[in-house]
Amino acid sequence: MSVPLFNLAPDLTVSRLCLGTMTFGEQNSLPQSFGLLDEAFNGGINFFDSAEMYPVPQRAETQGRSEEYLGRWIKLRKIPRDRIVLATKVAGPSGQMTWIRGGPKCLDCRNITNAIDSSLKRMQVDYIDLYQIHWPDRYVPMFGETEYDPTRQYCSVGMEEQLDALSRAVAAGKIRYIGVSNETPYGVMKFIQVADGIAHYPKIVSVQNSYNLLCRTFDAGIAECCHHEGISLLAYSPLAMGILSGKYFAADGGPVDARLNVFKGRYSEGESRYNLSNNIIKAAALEYHAIAIKYSLHPVSLAIVDKFGILLLPNQFCISFVLRHPLVASAIFGATKSWQLQEVLKSCMIDLTPEIIAEINNIHARFPDPCP
Repeated sequence: MSVPLFNLAPDLTVSRLCLGTMTFGEQNSLPQSFGLLDEAFNGGINFFDSAEMYPVPQRAETQGRSEEYLGRWIKLRKIPRDRIVLATKVAGPSGQMTWIRGGPKCLDCRNITNAIDSSLKRMQVDYIDLYQIHWPDRYVPMFGETEYDPTRQYCSVGMEEQLDALSRAVAAGKIRYIGVSNETPYGVMKFIQVADGIAHYPKIVSVQNSYNLLCRTFDAGIAECCHHEGISLLAYSPLAMGILSGKYFAADGGPVDARLNVFKGRYSEGESRYNLSNNIIKAAALEYHAIAIKYSLHPVSLAIVDKFGILLLPNQFCISFVLRHPLVASAIFGATKSWQLQEVLKSCMIDLTPEIIAEINNIHARFPDPCP
């Protein structure tokens, strides 16, 4: 089994599938995490994504464990550093995670530098390949919000200071490239504008935003920015936090160990976007599920392939979706069990016909983006 590759930057090649680690240290123990990492790496995945706040739901007792587990795996397995691509993120201001630099309160130079140094220490590595701002240091609608309210803007750290701190880290060899996450078209273009004005400021190479059958908002505006500026999409939550598997719509509410069941009432970011009581979300998800059944495709394979599929497939299977989604570098997925990981790896071999794509688009036209 082989996972295709993508050149995210001139000397940064990533697998089209990226294993996200936000369950490591909460839903997954250290041995379980090592097992998943082994399977992913042996299956052709070289790209691993984490964050200083992981695992989720976030709490003081577990903060940083995901990075720690990832680093311990690299060291114990003696993985050559140039065989893998490590991505992680600095938490933006929230005020809720008081155990992370008091909030975190802002993304000034001190906070960014502290976060980078702490991540390097936890992962026991000398450098991070892709360092990302987890969410903006300014008000933006996120995690299910769709309306921009200008009265909610607060005093924030300018992008100049953020880029200055990141440029210093690049110069020191601590990070190689930078990216943003949960960003807007304005944010992407502003980061580019500021970087263009200072010769030594690094340019963002990626945007890590949600993208799946239930959320294709990327195509509504930020895609144009990325296309013209040569920025790739790292698409997270390709399975809409498991909703697209159909498991939550079983008569018993789905497996008791499924994330939205285990952490019910404790995971506000996920529950606000993936609201299981929302009838529109349920209707859309079940219709996509029906397509998978009709064409004998497993829902996991359908979900990965729909948005990123042809880009994730070997070249001989590249068909219409190459033209439709040329901006996706990698799909970031999570897995808590081996069989889930194996199903995602198999998705690389699924070929969607124009007939299937037409049915998908028909559903999207009737249920546009119920999980923004």
